[in-house]
Amino acid sequence: MTTWMRGVCETNGISLHYLRTGGANPPVVLLHGLIGSGACWTPVARVLESEFDVVMPDARGHGDSSTPPHGYRYDDHASDVVGLIRGLELSRPVLMGHSMGGMTAAVVASRGADLRGLILVDPTFLSPERQREVHASDVAEQHRRALGLSRSELVAQALARQPHRSPEIIELLAEARLKTRLEPFDVLTPPNPDYRDVLSAIDVPILLVIGDNPVVTLEMATELRSLNPRVRIEQVQDAGHGLPYDQPERLAEGVASFMRELA
Repeated sequence: MTTWMRGVCETNGISLHYLRTGGANPPVVLLHGLIGSGACWTPVARVLESEFDVVMPDARGHGDSSTPPHGYRYDDHASDVVGLIRGLELSRPVLMGHSMGGMTAAVVASRGADLRGLILVDPTFLSPERQREVHASDVAEQHRRALGLSRSELVAQALARQPHRSPEIIELLAEARLKTRLEPFDVLTPPNPDYRDVLSAIDVPILLVIGDNPVVTLEMATELRSLNPRVRIEQVQDAGHGLPYDQPERLAEGVASFMRELA
C-alpha cells in the first residue's frame, strides 16, 4: 500500500475516513461502490497522483467510516460528500464515482455543487423495474454469508471468479467487503433518484465511462447525452461493471486526459 495520508472528516454527525495523496495539485474525489472502500481506488490513484490531489473517502457503513443506524439513501451519501468537500476545503474538485458512488456523485453535481467536472464510471442508473429486482434479490443475504468467511477464503473465491484481476485489487476488495456492514444495503431500497432528472440538472462537463457489459448500456448512454449535451461517452474494452478493478490503468488514463482539459 502506498503511504498516503489518512484522515477523518466529521460531517452530518458521523466520521468519514479517507485516504489522500496530497500535494498542491487540482483535487479529485473518488467515490467507491457498495461493499467497496476508498482504498479500492489504489491502482487508479497511483496513476493520477502525479497530477492530482486524489481524495478517496470510505462511504458511511464502509471501511473505517462510521456506521449510523440509518441514513443510507443516495441523498444521505450525497450530503456526506458535500460535507467532505467543505470540511477539507477542496476548491472546485472533480468528482468521480463508480456504481453506487457514480449515482452519489451525480446527485451531488445535480445540487449545484461547485465542481470542475463529473466522471461517472458505470453508475447505478437503474429503471424502477430493475431497482425492484435488485432489492428483491439475495445480494444482502450473500453479503451476510460473506461476512462469515475469512479474508483468505474471500480472496480464494474472488481469484477463481475473476482470474484477470490483480492479486492486489482482490485483496483490497476482500478487505473492503469484510469492513462493509449490512446497513449500507438500504441504498438498494426503491425508489432511487430518477437518473434522467438528476443528469438533466447537471451543469458541468461530464465523462461517462462504461465497459463491455455495463449497467448503463451504450443505448442508455446515448439517451443521456441527448438529455444533457455536456455528456461525453467513453467505452473501455475487456471490462465489466467493475471497471476500476478490471482495467484500472486504462480507466485512470482516460480520466486524466478528460481532467487535463477542464478549466
